[in-house]
Amino acid sequence: MTSFDDVLEEIGQFGLFQKQLFFLMCFISAVFSPIYVGIVFLGFVPEFRCSNPAAKELSRKCGWNFEEEMNYTVILPDDSVDPLYFSQCFDYDTNWNWTSLSCIDPLRNLTSYSNNNMTVTSCTNGWVYDTTGSSIVTEFNLVCEDSWKLDLFQSFVNFGFFLGSLFIGYIADRFGRKPCLLISLFITAIFGVLVAFAPTYPWLITFRFIQGLVSKGSWLSGYILVAEFVGLDHRRTVGIVYQVAFTVGLLALAGVAYFINNWRWLQLAVTLPNFLFLAYYWCVPESPRWLLSQNQKDKANEIIKQIAKKNKKPIPNTLQSLTEDTGDKQVPSFKDLVRTPQIRKHTFILMYIWFSCAVIYQGLIMHMGSTGENIYLDFFISAMVEFPAAFIIIVTVDRIGRRYPWAVGCFVTGLACLVTALIPEGLQWLKVTLGCISRMGITLSYEMICLVNAELYPTFIRNLGIMVCSSMCDLGGIITPFIVYRLSNVWKELPLIVFAVIGTLSGVLVLFLPETKGQTLPETIEEAENLRRKEKIMKRNTIYLEIIAKD
Repeated sequence: MTSFDDVLEEIGQFGLFQKQLFFLMCFISAVFSPIYVGIVFLGFVPEFRCSNPAAKELSRKCGWNFEEEMNYTVILPDDSVDPLYFSQCFDYDTNWNWTSLSCIDPLRNLTSYSNNNMTVTSCTNGWVYDTTGSSIVTEFNLVCEDSWKLDLFQSFVNFGFFLGSLFIGYIADRFGRKPCLLISLFITAIFGVLVAFAPTYPWLITFRFIQGLVSKGSWLSGYILVAEFVGLDHRRTVGIVYQVAFTVGLLALAGVAYFINNWRWLQLAVTLPNFLFLAYYWCVPESPRWLLSQNQKDKANEIIKQIAKKNKKPIPNTLQSLTEDTGDKQVPSFKDLVRTPQIRKHTFILMYIWFSCAVIYQGLIMHMGSTGENIYLDFFISAMVEFPAAFIIIVTVDRIGRRYPWAVGCFVTGLACLVTALIPEGLQWLKVTLGCISRMGITLSYEMICLVNAELYPTFIRNLGIMVCSSMCDLGGIITPFIVYRLSNVWKELPLIVFAVIGTLSGVLVLFLPETKGQTLPETIEEAENLRRKEKIMKRNTIYLEIIAKD
């Protein structure tokens, strides 16, 4: 019986057809980045303080600039209270309409009374933000006692990722990669626009949740579609460059956000390209691997002929054997992810590694971003660090394999986080350097798990397996803000200690996965169960060939 990989060797493993398809899918990967980390710019928190209309009017009459207005109208408490926090969230109930107030030193008249005689109130008149743009924070006043709502905004999109991973993967395996891709892209575009026009905070998080529910599905469906069209020799490069496209999206997001400082226009700018992807209906075919797994062999043969024609290859003679009946139609089931021992082990290990990647990746961005001064430059530099990780994978993955570079990346991340936490405050340059190393290590792990996850499951549950395992990534994204900000209140570097433990454990678990270097994508449960046995056979054959070569 001829497999689809055998056919690809004859019609081209990565010919013009696959290159064009891959180029189109990379755009989907790039536009997913604003949904994943767009909160950095959509939820930007500028300097702010309590608003007082009467004090503002006095400032206008006196011609004060912003700094003078702060010095002349903000009454600070005694030393027992943080003055910055007090000026941001509290104010004294004072009468700024007194006619005796001067422009020279108005606080002298107001503070002639003891502070104890003035009532402390919350910011009843709202806030003044020191920014020329706008964000969801400035528009919906997500500060002080409502600051948790910003965390909820990000948690909702991650919760959407999580729920979407549970059912979109099933839809893709049950009804096809192409319908799932197009429907998820359409819903992502619609609700992305609705986010930009959300009138209130409840509507904002509702639309963002629904966008998260389907957007990750479109990103992963695009990757699965590409991985199933290319041959074994090019699969790893496609997987890595697909991740690099996401990094390019990060760089583009920093540039777009720099020039568009209004969050609604920024949301529209990063959402509208999704409507263009609906044209993929006419230029992106269904996966022949999926069609064959569903016994739709006539449709698969037609697509194979299109690939051969585009790649200027003859139609293979083995096509007839590919169309023979291979059994009953296979229906994906969640039970298939845990029913057999090897696939069950792979599922649980991959779920934890996805979880750890999200916690450390997002956590490092939050931890470094909290100490930066230029949000656009810091974001851009942190994204640039991801390119060396992709280069390392390309250089090592076919020479050494998947498993050992992956494990080293996890161990390096854990060690770098641990050392960073123990470095004294005076060596900030060393902290930043080690932070970049840990970011590079976890990025390597992130890109590697996307590559290997698809190689460990048979075709008919491949999308389901990736979606379910990667759903742990979304749970990690939900709890990461609490790990970073709550533990930092105990000790600023405590989150790094947690990241070190999580990353090191991931490196250990990676060693329990089979090496997939040089192996074809499994088509059945039996093939997926025998991956470890194939690895041992390939290793013995390699040693035997080396002995023969020496003789």
